[in-house]
Formats: sequence, structure tokens, C-alpha cells
Amino acid sequence: MDIMEKLEILADAAKYDVACTSSGNNRAAKQGQTGHAVACGICHSFTPDGRCISLLKLLLTNVCVYDCQYCHNRRSNDVPRAAFTPWEVAELTMRFYQRNYIEGLFLSSAVVKTPDYTMELLVSTLKLIRESYKFNGYIHVKSIPGADPALIRQAGLLADRISVNIELPSQASLAKFAPEKTKKNILAPMKFLKEGIIQSKNELTLYRNAPTFAPAGQSTQLIVGASPESDSKIVTLAEGLYNKYKLKRVFYSAYIPVGDNPLLPTNKPPLQREHRLYQADWLLRFYGFTSGELFGSPEENLSPDMDPKCHWAVNNLDKFPVEIMTADYKTLLRIPGIGQRSASKIVAARRVGSLDFLDLKKMRVVLKRAKYFITCNGKMYERYNPDTLATRLREGTEYCQMNLSDLFDNTRPPALMQAW
Repeated sequence: MDIMEKLEILADAAKYDVACTSSGNNRAAKQGQTGHAVACGICHSFTPDGRCISLLKLLLTNVCVYDCQYCHNRRSNDVPRAAFTPWEVAELTMRFYQRNYIEGLFLSSAVVKTPDYTMELLVSTLKLIRESYKFNGYIHVKSIPGADPALIRQAGLLADRISVNIELPSQASLAKFAPEKTKKNILAPMKFLKEGIIQSKNELTLYRNAPTFAPAGQSTQLIVGASPESDSKIVTLAEGLYNKYKLKRVFYSAYIPVGDNPLLPTNKPPLQREHRLYQADWLLRFYGFTSGELFGSPEENLSPDMDPKCHWAVNNLDKFPVEIMTADYKTLLRIPGIGQRSASKIVAARRVGSLDFLDLKKMRVVLKRAKYFITCNGKMYERYNPDTLATRLREGTEYCQMNLSDLFDNTRPPALMQAW
């Protein structure tokens, strides 16, 4: 099998790993090396499943010893198998980078033989790219649960970001659909990575040339819709991961039916649900919300026709309306239609003068949502009936459920296919 055939199989198989993120790390170019990393630079092109990235996204191999029922690359699934050598991955990365097709590498792998053996292959690949090819650009690598911590440390010294996939939100679901995996084996490397990142930052404060360990942090992925957990449980789990392991991102991946297990759903991927979870996640990370505020019960799901911030506001009308001229920054962030930038502009502008609704519109406040929850100098934009507010906020917010099969036709991007 030649390298192009491998690329077709392993680049396509990698689409089930979510990594639609900026690099989160700045690193200047160095003499004698190729490339650099820009914190906001890895989000410029689209993968076949519609996600916007600019990474060469590959599996080292899709040969797997595990038989996870939700996974396309599971042992029992009859799909074409292939494996790259470390040299082949390094060559592809450098050639695509030099042609400006990519800004970095996302490298994952199925588990071949054992977790340690797979992790050794990944580390060997990273060493070749960094040390022999002198690549100084962004690299995101997936850690293999159950691998030796010494191997994970080596990977952390070579990659910018490391992720450990939780995949399913509970131990019960793992036992049902992936009995060869355990929650303990997944969380152990997360704890190790957190401690390594903290130690690295402390060392850098003492020694400027100390080696950096996963400078862009760690992340994880949760599959949405394969198991019966509610949105409340998923968001609560994500909140715990952020607080306990200091993750940079939790990615939510709508489950794509890949098997005939009667316990797994066969309907379209729940893209609408994935979208709402990302919105809720954003509220956790940047707007000061907690999972307890967003949900009334452990079994509750997010509203399909209203974003989580609006849904919270409608259920907490006793906290509104908020006076724009006096509310503090944290309170402004809780108003639907006001984001971080517009809240900062409001706080700065009201120091020098009074604000009206036209001023807010110029600041990019989304008045079609915010107008129901604010006053300017004691005046409301319009009067409304609280009983019909939820209906008003739903107007014009319909979300079109798409099928991933509508987004791509199983062909590879022409640029990648012709570059080799």
C-alpha cells in the first residue's frame, strides 16, 4: 500500500476525533527550524465533516485491539486498515506545511498491540518531526489511556497540546459499550498532565530555558448521543473536568452511527444538541455560570429552540431588568445579547457619558434579545408580556438539523490529494 492510499484511509478515519480549536500557544520562529505557532492560528480550513481547522489531521494507524461499539475503527468493524510509519507522517507534515496547506499537525491513533506500544510509536513520530525535521510549528497529539506516564511525559515535551479522550460520560456507559476501557485509566493521565503542566510553569519562572511541557494545555472529547446521559450530566462532568484537571477545552462530538448494535441509536447525528452543549460550555468558561444555574434537575436537557443563556434568563426574570448605566461587568455578561466585548465597551463608554439603545446597537449588542432584559437610564426598549417572552425569543432562532452525509461525499480535499 503506497502513502497516498494510506492517506485516504487514515485522514478519513481521523474525522471522528474532534479538534476544532485554535492552538492556544504562541511560539516564535527559530533559526534553523521550520514553522512557528500562533495562538489563534489553527482555524482556517474545513475538514470533510464541516469542521473549520487548518491541521493535517491523521491517525497513525486505524488497526485497533479494542472493540468499542461506538467507534468506526473498532476491531470487529470491516473497514480498510492501514498504518503510517513515523517517517511517512513526518514527510507528509513537512510537505503540506511548506506548501501552506496546513499550520500544524493533529496526530492520533487507534490502539495497536498495547497502549505502551502505541504511545511509543507516537513519541517516535514526534521526535522525528521535532528533532530530525526541525519542525517548530503546532502539534496536537492524543495520549493513549493506560500508557506509561514516562511515555506521556515525553510526548508532552514534544507536543503543544495533549488530549485524553473520555469519550462516554459515565463509567456505566463505558462498561456497556467499551468494556476494555475504564474511567480510572482515562483520568489518571489527565491528573499526570495537569501536574506536569503546573510543574513546567513553575520551572519556567525559575529557569528561562527550562523545557516546556504541553504549553497549550490539555483537552478531551465527549461523544454526545451514543449513551443515554442527559445534557445536565454532560455539562456537570465538563465543569468538574475544568475545575479539577484545568482542561483548556472539552469537545463535544455528535455520535455518528457506525455499527449495528441495537443499544446504539441509528438516527441522524444530534448536531443541534452538540451546538447547544458548546454554547453551555462557553457560559461555564467565560461568563461565570455554573452547571447548577443552567439546569433545574440532573435529567434535564438543553432547550433545542433557545440558547442556554436566554433559557436561563427567561427562568430568572426576577433578576431583570438590569440597568445598563449601573450594572457591574459580571452582571452585564449574564444579559442575553451581551458578550464579553460589548460588556467591556459598555463599562468604558458609560464613564464619559450616558448611553441609549442606539449606542448599545453600535457596540454590537444584540438588541433583539437584550431589549427584554435591560433599561437605559430607567427606560425600557419596549413593554412585553412575560408570559409570551419565551415565544418571542424563539422567533427567528430555528436551528436546521443537518446530516453529516450532506456535508461531504467521502472524497478527500483536492489540495491534500495532489500535494504529495
